[in-house]
Amino acid sequence: MQKLGLSQSLQQKLSPQQIQFIKLLQVPTAELESRIEEELEVNPALEEGEDQETPAESTNEEEYQESSGSEEEIDIKDYLRDDDYSGYKMQGDGDDDDDREMPIPMATSLHEQLMSQLDFLGLDDRQYAIGKQLIGSIESDGYIRRELEAIVNDLAFSQGIETTVDEVEAVLKKIQTFDPPGIAARTLQECLLLQLDRMDNGHDIDVAVAKKIIAECFDEFTKKHYHKIQKKLDTEDEDFVRDAIDLIVKLNPKPGGGSMATMAKNQYIIPDFILTNNNGKLELALNSRNAPELRISRSYTEMFKAYDKSNKKDKKLKEAVTFVKQKLDAAKWFIDAIKQRQQTLLRTMRAIVDFQYDFFLEGDETKLKPMILKDIAGMINMDISTVSRVASSKAVQTDFGIYPLKYFFSEGISTDSGEEVSSREVKQIIKDIIDAEDKNKPLSDDKLEKILNDKGYNIARRTVAKYREQLNIPVARLRKEI
Repeated sequence: MQKLGLSQSLQQKLSPQQIQFIKLLQVPTAELESRIEEELEVNPALEEGEDQETPAESTNEEEYQESSGSEEEIDIKDYLRDDDYSGYKMQGDGDDDDDREMPIPMATSLHEQLMSQLDFLGLDDRQYAIGKQLIGSIESDGYIRRELEAIVNDLAFSQGIETTVDEVEAVLKKIQTFDPPGIAARTLQECLLLQLDRMDNGHDIDVAVAKKIIAECFDEFTKKHYHKIQKKLDTEDEDFVRDAIDLIVKLNPKPGGGSMATMAKNQYIIPDFILTNNNGKLELALNSRNAPELRISRSYTEMFKAYDKSNKKDKKLKEAVTFVKQKLDAAKWFIDAIKQRQQTLLRTMRAIVDFQYDFFLEGDETKLKPMILKDIAGMINMDISTVSRVASSKAVQTDFGIYPLKYFFSEGISTDSGEEVSSREVKQIIKDIIDAEDKNKPLSDDKLEKILNDKGYNIARRTVAKYREQLNIPVARLRKEI
């Protein structure tokens, strides 16, 4: 049985202006210029340059929506549908706008480097196909983790090439001679041996000992059981083992990472804010790239006014007025969104500077206070999501380096005195303790916990372990040296 009923609901929708502002707020400085160039290209009502109009001549929404009051006058709203928001749609505002990646410099990929080396081997078509399949199986860190039996099956099913594991391995051995050294290894042990083989000239004793350690004492090496290594090698000379291990630890455990690392280094950070210490007074400025001079086109404004003197019943005129109105709206909303972006960025950053004032004076990490998004949102009377958008993609240049804003947000740890200190302060203390420890007897997480508790920090062992891992510091047994 069907029933007919009424229901009432309350919905909140973002206005076109709000959508425009949100999209621009999360754009970092590095992308803002290109974003403005895109808008200038698609909207002829928007121009570069300072608006020099007098207040009486200034363009505003009321001006280009006014009517003369006569009965024949047609309100501009008559030309537009209630749901016609095409005026606010900006270049690049599609559904995938948030997924756009930062442009990165052109660079040769690892796959391209290896394929170019494969071309020089002079292989026949069969071997070349096997080599191409192997290179395609190399992961981003430079390893082949797919079993050779599976690669044999891949060749049979995808290319109709019947081969054997031995034949595939023979081609693999050739690829393992490529640069970077250690490429196409199946395990870390094989990767290190490939690099040592490349260094072996038959005369270097350290290389020979290093190869023996990796080949015969790999498990002991990974666990840093150096005395067991000495026993296996039948030597009491610690220097004999230490020099070989020093050589091993300088090898590259991820030979495929170099290409991507190079590309990452070429992406330069452009700070959104510049903070300077002027004789103890902190002065904050917005990067000039965030404050472009934009204005509404005078010619388009005059074009809009001209409709007053024309026949309001003309269909083509209505279409022209609709187009001009949309472009003027879009230009005004874009300029307003840019200005609102500047104001929001500055308000947020000033609040962060005030909150972390002691840190910004000296750059001492131990002066960082625990701070969460809610703290800053409360200071500037804005939503947490707004602060999050600012903090997630912006950076500040200080006298002691460039920092992403999210660097200053951290959880708190209580002390014996009842105060809250930043987790960054605790991490720095853990790092200092480990840097100063006796590497022959490195400190366990339990001992680090006791030291921190003695210093007044109420912290559990599992939290110590979490912070140590976040600092990329290995466990005690892996920090042991001989």
